[in-house]
Amino acid sequence: MMRRRETTAKAVENKDVDSDLSSPQTSSSEEDNDEWRPTEPKPKAPSRAAKAPAAAGEKKAAAKRTAKPKEPKPPKAPKVPKVPKPRAPRKPAAERKTRAPKVLKDPGAPVLHGVKRKNIDEGKKENTAAENKGEKQTDCPKGERAKESGPSSRMKSERVSFTVSDAHQAGEGSSVAGLSAKKEEVEDFTFDEPNQKKQKTSGACPGRSAPLPSSEKHTQRNELNMNWDLTELVSTLTCVEQWVCVNVIGLLREENTVPFMVRYRKELINHMDADAVRDVQLIYEELCSLAKKTQSVVQTLKKDGILTAELEQNLKSCRSADELDHVYAPYKKGSKLTKARRAKALGLEVAASALMDAPHTLDLRVWVKPGTEGLSTMEEVATGVEHILADMIAKDPETLTYMKTLCERRIVTIQSSVSKSALKEKEQTSVDVFKKPGGQQNKTKDIDKFHLYVDFTCNIQRIQPHQTLAINRGESLKILTVKVNIPDEVKNDFTWWCINNRWKPRTFVKEEFRAIIKSAVEDSYKRLILPFFTRSFRTKLTSAAEKESIAMFVRNIRQRLLVCPVRGCVIIGVDPGFRHGCKLAVLSPTSQILHTDVVYLHNQNQRNEAEKLCHLMIKYSCAKVVIGNGTACRETESVFADLISRRCFDPLDVSYCITSEAGASIYSVSPEAVKEMPDMDPNHRSAVSIGRRVQDPLAELVKIDPKHIGIGTYQHDVSAGGLKTALDGVVQECVSFVGVDINICSETLMRHVAGLNAGRARSIAEWREQNGPFINREQLKLVKGMGPKTFQQCAGFIRINPQTLNSAKSSPHPVPEKPAAKKGKKKTCVTIPTSVNPLDQTCIHPESYAVAQSFLSLVGGSADQIGSAGLKQCVESKVGTSSVEKLAETLDTTPETLKLIMDGLTQPPGFDIRQNFGQADFKRGIVSMSDLRVGAVLTGRVDNTALFGAFVDIGVGRAGLIHKSNITLNKLPVNQRRRSLALGPGERVEVRVLNVDLQRGRIGLDLIRILQ
Repeated sequence: MMRRRETTAKAVENKDVDSDLSSPQTSSSEEDNDEWRPTEPKPKAPSRAAKAPAAAGEKKAAAKRTAKPKEPKPPKAPKVPKVPKPRAPRKPAAERKTRAPKVLKDPGAPVLHGVKRKNIDEGKKENTAAENKGEKQTDCPKGERAKESGPSSRMKSERVSFTVSDAHQAGEGSSVAGLSAKKEEVEDFTFDEPNQKKQKTSGACPGRSAPLPSSEKHTQRNELNMNWDLTELVSTLTCVEQWVCVNVIGLLREENTVPFMVRYRKELINHMDADAVRDVQLIYEELCSLAKKTQSVVQTLKKDGILTAELEQNLKSCRSADELDHVYAPYKKGSKLTKARRAKALGLEVAASALMDAPHTLDLRVWVKPGTEGLSTMEEVATGVEHILADMIAKDPETLTYMKTLCERRIVTIQSSVSKSALKEKEQTSVDVFKKPGGQQNKTKDIDKFHLYVDFTCNIQRIQPHQTLAINRGESLKILTVKVNIPDEVKNDFTWWCINNRWKPRTFVKEEFRAIIKSAVEDSYKRLILPFFTRSFRTKLTSAAEKESIAMFVRNIRQRLLVCPVRGCVIIGVDPGFRHGCKLAVLSPTSQILHTDVVYLHNQNQRNEAEKLCHLMIKYSCAKVVIGNGTACRETESVFADLISRRCFDPLDVSYCITSEAGASIYSVSPEAVKEMPDMDPNHRSAVSIGRRVQDPLAELVKIDPKHIGIGTYQHDVSAGGLKTALDGVVQECVSFVGVDINICSETLMRHVAGLNAGRARSIAEWREQNGPFINREQLKLVKGMGPKTFQQCAGFIRINPQTLNSAKSSPHPVPEKPAAKKGKKKTCVTIPTSVNPLDQTCIHPESYAVAQSFLSLVGGSADQIGSAGLKQCVESKVGTSSVEKLAETLDTTPETLKLIMDGLTQPPGFDIRQNFGQADFKRGIVSMSDLRVGAVLTGRVDNTALFGAFVDIGVGRAGLIHKSNITLNKLPVNQRRRSLALGPGERVEVRVLNVDLQRGRIGLDLIRILQ
């Protein structure tokens, strides 16, 4: 029988083993296209309920956990209001912190057990003991990850959330005393850097952690029916403490939105930012989907009579969809037999086991059966045994762990070069010079685009995300050929280790048997293990690069949406053009359309058209011009600069800015635009959109699909679904944290508020049209489709502004007296108040109104004083004499909720978190690219960021590039030093010109500093 050597235990203790490398994920494509199916059609298993084995497993698990085995009722366990009370369990979590940090380096339970050896000898006992010890230590990642959060969160630190600095503390959410890092939060919207993950169990929070009941964790594990613990695995994959993961998962199960959790459930999620919560949500949903798919596969295999206990355990141990597909692939209907399965079907598995456990008793001549394919000769029998051994080696977790360790010790590189097909087409193009090459020229141009990667080699540990995506794109276009180079030393060391340690027979073997083992090891390495690791490395690199690219998109869109609006002035939006003229739209300070027109500034009648433009601007007192950056942008800018220099607009002091018009054309013909501006020409709609992008960027840009806004890089090389989910999430986050005035906001903007969707937004708009403006938040309950959960999620992000309410009341509408009641649901009659509540204009949630009133009484203020200097002074005086924690204890609430209430009461009426962000840059003159000189110091605004640097608009018609090598820590403010590139769209920077390439239209810049 086969046995494990003592040395194997040491091999397992090597560096952390990623689950995707600790087990084979996909069967080798080099296996001669062989796949397997059952050799003989076994009788189908009776249709027993699939839950029988699962129930047995659950009983076993319940027997081990003697504490509260009968509490798996998910709907009743997690009640949000009662969540903060059970704080005692944090003590054991804190104790777990003190354990030695071995868990992260322990590979844990193997994901794919493969074919296990059958006899239990001394070596296996030692290894089993080591595994059991490792299993006991798996409870400790919570404290572990807190200590290792620095290095382990390297990618997490390159997030895209931003925090308003201390100077902007007028916002909500300066954190609890003792958490100094949280003092930068404003309106609980972290804009600077998402380092909450790194603060996981920093000393101040454990006492206030309010984990959900322990029954919730048991319920989560039991219902998935997998061999891993859901919260432990989520915690490991996201580097977030386990108690936080339990809380986040519980809140997600209760259908809470991310913005709601980040603002109103801080104590449960340990002050994580929205990006960190979305990471946990994404991993949780992926694992739930994996568990569901696994159960489906188990049922299918059981129905076909193929399922064995070992196979079921292997399936339930999978931690990713790739691993599940790898295990399940050979059993899919229609699959061919693999070489190993064919050999096993001939009965050679017994011979393979005998070769490893008792080689002195093995005689291969006994297995020879002339006339039987695969057994007719000794060579065929030996080959069959080799294939079985090769399959066992390739699926052995310990062997894969050792192989991964060898790869980590050596330099593994990724190499790209021009493909043969691309070279052939290039040669053919150069020969056929007199023909119309058309597509051939395009192919040549494409090859030139990838000139950096035609002979590219890089260590996989050092390759940059944008390089990975560029190589993948070149490979998909069949321009590049890509391969992973694993050094020959790895093969030599692996072969020696397998023959002399892991797969060494128990007793002396004949030379012919030793040759079979060596051949099996080499075959397994070349045909199965090497391709598997190559695919694994490529998959990991691509996954990491996609995450970075999506994170860049998210951060860019957030900063674009949160540009400070330009209010209180008339603006003219210009959609430039040559033949069809420049489309104009004059917008009032409230974004109402005053006038639309077309002027032809680039033809022979330019003088008359310019006079027409001047008359129009003077008529409407328009001093701000917004020009789209499309075709004829620079020419139109030149006309305006010339008119300003000649004082044609006197007495107006006219200035202009250039803004991105990405997505304006798509929006102009969209159903939303047609509904909003039904009788207007689509070209004029584009001009309206361009102007409104400066007046209120958030309200206008939410009308456009985020992927059309034109930010980020490699948009088409990342997962479309993942990108859409991330961008939709950040749009909802921005809209919710800024807040919407329910009486004037558009239906399009409303649908992005947390808890609302298109249908509910439409219902609110219809109710508003029929009954007049909302007087208070409670009236939202009268809207069709607005249940308790929806109201809870959206109420805190909806504002009732007294000024807009008074203006909207000019034509009063009857307010319905009846309570909100849904069809088919019996609800008790609730009287909706019809009076104005001053708290409705703040970020305070209605569930905290009672606490807010008590706090006002405590400080000697009233709700009518909200935002006044007197109330602010009373609050500061009270907090100065008594700490926030003591006040919270007096009011029977949490410090986080009390701080939110204090911020809501002291913020001025109409407070907007965007007021501390930069506005669009208006100017009066123009500079051309030819005027630039090397060494010149300029100011500009970041237009877009990529994985390799930041593009800055310096006003010359072409953005310059600050390469990421020039964005160093000493040039950055302290609060931006841990962010990826530390720059985002809209930030003003001071730069120095490094080089100017007029022929290629490229400008190289060096960052001097970020202008605050």
